[in-house]
Amino acid sequence: MSYRLGVDVGGTFTDVLMFNDESGALYRAKVPSTPADPSEAVLNGADKVCALAKARPADISGFLHGTTVATNAILEGKGARVGLVVTEGYGDMMQVARSLVPGGLAAWIIWPKPTPLARLDDTVEVSGRIDGSGDVVRDVDVVQARSALDRLRGQGIEALTICLMNSYLNPAHEKLVHEIASEMFPDIPISLSSDILPEMYEYERALTTVANSAVRPVVGRYVRNLESALKERGVAAPINLLRSDGGLISAENAQSAPVNLLMSGPAGGVTGALWVAKQAGLSNILTLDVGGTSTDVALIESNEPRLTRETEVGHLSVRAPSLDVKTVGAGGGSIAHVPDLTKALRVGPESAGAVPGPACYGRGGDKPTVTDANVVLGNLPTALLGGDFELDREASVRAVQTVADGLGLSLEAAAQGVLDIVNENMFGALRMISVEQGYDPRDFALMAFGGAGALHANAVARLLGSWPVVIPNAPGVLCALGDATTRNRVELARTHSKRRSETSDDEIAGALDHMTRLVSERIAREGVDPASAELRYQIDVRYHGQGFELPIEVDAAAFSNGGVARVCDDFDVEHKRMFTFNMDTEHELVNLRVVGLGPSLDLPVLEIEKGDGDPAAAKISDHEVWENGERRASAIYDRAALRAGDVIKGPAVITEMDSTTLVLSGCEASVDPFGNIFINPV
Repeated sequence: MSYRLGVDVGGTFTDVLMFNDESGALYRAKVPSTPADPSEAVLNGADKVCALAKARPADISGFLHGTTVATNAILEGKGARVGLVVTEGYGDMMQVARSLVPGGLAAWIIWPKPTPLARLDDTVEVSGRIDGSGDVVRDVDVVQARSALDRLRGQGIEALTICLMNSYLNPAHEKLVHEIASEMFPDIPISLSSDILPEMYEYERALTTVANSAVRPVVGRYVRNLESALKERGVAAPINLLRSDGGLISAENAQSAPVNLLMSGPAGGVTGALWVAKQAGLSNILTLDVGGTSTDVALIESNEPRLTRETEVGHLSVRAPSLDVKTVGAGGGSIAHVPDLTKALRVGPESAGAVPGPACYGRGGDKPTVTDANVVLGNLPTALLGGDFELDREASVRAVQTVADGLGLSLEAAAQGVLDIVNENMFGALRMISVEQGYDPRDFALMAFGGAGALHANAVARLLGSWPVVIPNAPGVLCALGDATTRNRVELARTHSKRRSETSDDEIAGALDHMTRLVSERIAREGVDPASAELRYQIDVRYHGQGFELPIEVDAAAFSNGGVARVCDDFDVEHKRMFTFNMDTEHELVNLRVVGLGPSLDLPVLEIEKGDGDPAAAKISDHEVWENGERRASAIYDRAALRAGDVIKGPAVITEMDSTTLVLSGCEASVDPFGNIFINPV
C-alpha cells in the first residue's frame, strides 16, 4: 500500500489526513497544536493516523505539509536579525518605505509605524551602480565592499540580504557581493533580491528579500528537525511544503525561499476545496474556513482560485504570490465580552486558542467563546472527535451567563447574539472577496470546512444568498486534504516595463520562450518531469501612469500573431469588470510571468453506499436546539452512517469525528454519491 500524508498546523488543532493512493480511502486525525514546537503535534498526528490506517511509516510515499512557522515568526517578531546590503546612497530605504499609511482620515497621526525588519544600524552601503537599462555605470569597489561588510561582523546578524539597484535587470553586482559575503559569513544564509524577486520597485524587492532572510533560519531549523524526526520513525518520503499560492515546493527549495510560505496554512483549505468542487461538479465556490482562532475566506471562479501578487501578514506586505485569502478574527475560540463603557456585545478578535481553550474544553478556560455559545444552544453535542473529546456543557452555561448578565438578556438570547455577531463578521469577509471585487455571491456555492465551518455555514449562506452550502467529507481536516492532493508549482517573473508602442509580439514571444526553459529547469529540480508539466503564462498590464497592474492570462504559443493586441483588449475587459471604467491612456506591459505546474493527480475517489432517501439508520438520538427564540425538536445524525441520496430536514445536527454540521429550519441537507452534504432552502 502507498499513502499520501497531508498535515495542516492550525492555531488550535493540527489536522492530519492519510490518503490511500490505490483505494481512495481517507483516514483522519486531529490533535491539539503545540505552539512551543509545532513539529511535536505533527509527529503526534502522523503516529495517530498511521495507527488508524494500520499503515507503516515506510508506506508513506508523500509527506505534504502546510505550515505556519514562517507566518508566526513574522507575527510574533521572532524572525532572524537581518543584515542588509544596499547600493551607496540607499541606506535609508527600509526606513523611508512607502508613503501609504493604512486607515482612514488622519490615520497618519495615530498609526504606529512598524519597526523595519532590517535595522538601520544593520544596513551597509556598497559602491557600484547599474542603470535602468541594466548597464554598468560604475563597478563595485571590492575593497570598499569588504570594509562595509566587515561592519556587520560584530552586529550579531543571523541572515544577510543583498539588494542592489536595478539588479532585476543585471544581477552581476549582487553576485559579486555575494561571493565576498560568503567568504566573510560562511555560517549564515544569504538571500539575493535578484533570486527572490527579479522585478522592479526597489523598496518592494528589498522588503520581500529581507522578509525571506528573516524567516530562513527559523524555517530551516524546523524543516531539518522534522525531517530528522520522520526518518527516525521510518518515513523515507521527502517533505513537500505548501506554498502561499497553493502549489507545493520541496523542503530543500523552501529553506532557501521561505517567503513563499507566509500564507501556507490558509492555502491548504482553498486547494482542498478545489479538489472537492471538481468531484461535486461545481466550478464557482466561496470558501469558508472557520478554525479556532480565525476565519479564512476565498473565491474560486471556473475552477481557478484567485491569486494576488502580494502576501500580507500583519503589517507586512511582500511581493510574493499567494491565494487571495481574507482573514478575520472570528473562530470557535473567539471570546465574547461586554465592555463596561458601551454595554455593546463584542466577539473576538481575542481567542482562547488551544490552551486554555473555550470553557467547555475543561482546560481551565472560563471566558465565553463562540464554541460555548453553540454548546448552550444545542448546536454542538457534548461529544466531539468521535467521542474522544467530551465537552463540559455546565462550564459553557456559566461562561455565557456572564454575557447574559452584562446585556440583561436570557442565557439563550445572549448565546444567539454571540453567534449573530460572529456570523456577520464572516459575512463581511465574504463580501470583501466577492461583492467588493465585482462578483455576485448568489452566483457561487458556499463550501464550509475547518472545525467550526459547518456549524455556521447555513446561517452565513442565508446572509449571502449563496446556495447550495457544501460540507465536504472530513471538513475539519480539509486543509490537510488540500496539502495531500495539490501539485508542485514554480514561478518565474521578469520585468518588461514597456508601453504597447515600444514592444512587439516577437519580442515578448522570445522572452517567454527563454523563461519557459528556465522554468523547466526549476521544476525538474522539484522532482517533476518537465515533459509532464503544465505551463501557464501571464502578463501584468496597466494603463501608462497607473500605480498598479492586473495579471492577464496569455497564450504563449500564439503570441507572435497579434498577442500584444489581445492582451491589451483582455486587460480592458478585466479593468472594466473590476472598476466599471476604462481609460484612453496607452497600455504598459509591466511584468512577464511563467508558471510551471506538476501533473494533475489522478487519485481515486470513493463513492458511498446508495440509500433510499431515509436517514433513519443514521439517527443517533432525538435532540433540541434553540432557534428563533424557542426550543425546537431536532435530531442528531451520524454522518458516517449516511448514504447517498439521504435527505435530512432541518433543524438537525450531523456529527462526525472532526466537525459538526448544523442544518437550520427551512432548509434540508442531501448527500451526494461521494458523501458530500448539500444544504438548500426549501
